Amino acid sequence: MARERGPRPGAGRPSDRSDGGQGSGTRRTPGDRAGASARDGGRERASWSARDRNSDSARGSDRDRGGERTWSANRGRDSERPGGGLPRAGRDEVHGWTAYEPRPQVPDSVSAQQLDPEARAQLNSLPNDLADSVARYLVAAGLAEDPEQGYTYAQAAKRLAARVGVVREACGIAAYRTGQWAEALSELRAARRMTGGDDYLPLMADCERALGRLDRALALVREANTAELDRATQIELRIVESGIRRDQGLPEAAVLALQVPELTGKRVRPWSGRLFYAYADALLAAGRADEARDAFSRAAEADPDGETDAADRLDELDGIEFDDLEDDDLEDGDPDEDGHADDQSPG
Repeated sequence: MARERGPRPGAGRPSDRSDGGQGSGTRRTPGDRAGASARDGGRERASWSARDRNSDSARGSDRDRGGERTWSANRGRDSERPGGGLPRAGRDEVHGWTAYEPRPQVPDSVSAQQLDPEARAQLNSLPNDLADSVARYLVAAGLAEDPEQGYTYAQAAKRLAARVGVVREACGIAAYRTGQWAEALSELRAARRMTGGDDYLPLMADCERALGRLDRALALVREANTAELDRATQIELRIVESGIRRDQGLPEAAVLALQVPELTGKRVRPWSGRLFYAYADALLAAGRADEARDAFSRAAEADPDGETDAADRLDELDGIEFDDLEDDDLEDGDPDEDGHADDQSPG
């Protein structure tokens, strides 16, 4: 998919999931407001992270540049006889590629050194050149603005190193960003088994929610040992829980789920905008429009980069509509061929 460490491969947030609005997900989930992208937190971010990580510098082995086929290191007689050839896709000798399957090309500006050190440490069991290739795909997946392209890069990393937890994490988040909830859930479960971490629970619960399995989603939220999670992940879990409660037709419970000390504090954190946004949505569902307006206002202030669409939601509540100014000008008179309005004075 919120430790402040710099980018990590593909980390997405539940509040980043697009439901057909300003974000880039491709499927809309049930029960959500079209246009609010990111179920409970506005627009989708193109960055990798429920825990943001990534980094840069190039080391470019030719394999990393993409496009080339990787051949078996021990070609020879075996490759000359029928059935001998290349090993099956997925074996180390070809690093997961068949002879006719080109790798997706990674931009030259992307380097293995951009990967967060903690994520990179999980690649230490791989040969150096392979670890670099996987790292570059993970970084590219996290940096890709197009979710489908990010998914392609993540799948390329999986073909090279399917047994590495951070790779499966990247695949899960990439699938999540493209609205493939079942696949995302499967990949994140695998990552959780491999790493033993609960950082994936917000995304997993949100996938269950998107699939309409609200009881399972709530069970995942309850399963978390919050004492072992950082505060950002705890907040993401609460945002998902609030969405579940709204889907269950319990708007007041949705409001209650988000009543945390940070709602009234003055300090702005990286996730404050999403928290205020989700709280505003819950208040609105509970029929508390005035309070919702205040919360959307706080969300917009905490989100100067427009990660959410809080400013647009605020304008909607205020009844502000932006008409085409050009149409207004034309009402005073149609322009002639020279671009001047017709003289309306009496002749």
